[in-house]
Amino acid sequence: MPNSVSASVSNSDSAHYGPQLGDAEFDFIRHVVGENAGIVLGPNKRQLVQGRLARRLRELGLPSYESYCNYLRDAGPEELVGLINAITTNVTSFFRENHHFEALASYMLPEAMKRNSGSRRVRIWSAGCSTGEEPHCIAMVAGEVLPSSPRYDFKILATDIDSDVVAAATSGIYPLDRMSSVSPERLKRSFQKGSGEHEGCAVAKHDLKSMITFRTLNLLHAWPMKGPFDVIFCRNVMIYFDQPTREKLVNRFSEMLAPGGYLCIGHSESIHAGSAPFKLVGKTIYRRNGGANG
Repeated sequence: MPNSVSASVSNSDSAHYGPQLGDAEFDFIRHVVGENAGIVLGPNKRQLVQGRLARRLRELGLPSYESYCNYLRDAGPEELVGLINAITTNVTSFFRENHHFEALASYMLPEAMKRNSGSRRVRIWSAGCSTGEEPHCIAMVAGEVLPSSPRYDFKILATDIDSDVVAAATSGIYPLDRMSSVSPERLKRSFQKGSGEHEGCAVAKHDLKSMITFRTLNLLHAWPMKGPFDVIFCRNVMIYFDQPTREKLVNRFSEMLAPGGYLCIGHSESIHAGSAPFKLVGKTIYRRNGGANG
């Protein structure tokens, strides 16, 4: 999932020709995606889902959505990855919702450094990292804020449900036309010009990439990491979950955050008062209760 992952799909993906997605098949796919990814596909998503899965049918050489559903039942977890990758759409950019990165530099990282002055350990989680712009932005900011000596043990965990975008994010290679929101100074410091097959691209330098560990992770399943994290970014992911799933996820985030740590969510998301031990401290920025600041 995305800096932003969305279960929305564009109208251009609608299929007007070829196999049609029947009621029973659509209900089955909605159930599978909801149960396994927490993504709510409303009745209005039927044509859009049909368009996305039409590609999958062609890849597998299947003649109908009924045959695809049978294939999904038989293939199990292996095809579940293919289904979720086909359904999810990743929309992200460098320094999207930039106020979060400004807050990271101005008080989130300084507070974490003070809180962890003994261990010199700072951890950030990008949950729904999409193609990697968000964690690379976090790494750029951290490189500017954290002192080079004495060094901090600083790591970013970047996860997404979509294995395809995780693979793309791990490469750290982006077309130059995607870098317009990165300042020339940051671009020069953190990226190098691609050559050969990567001509026209920016390639993340080793120092930047070494801060980030990319992993495929379904937020609804067990989390193998232990934390605690000082900051969690989960932006524009929860809007596609139903309310009980959101509340459960927010509570799990609170358990993974250090007291006084921060959760950054998307511009159209919010946390209901009393649903978790958080206090709203900025635009879509929540502080976990229990730290020095309350």
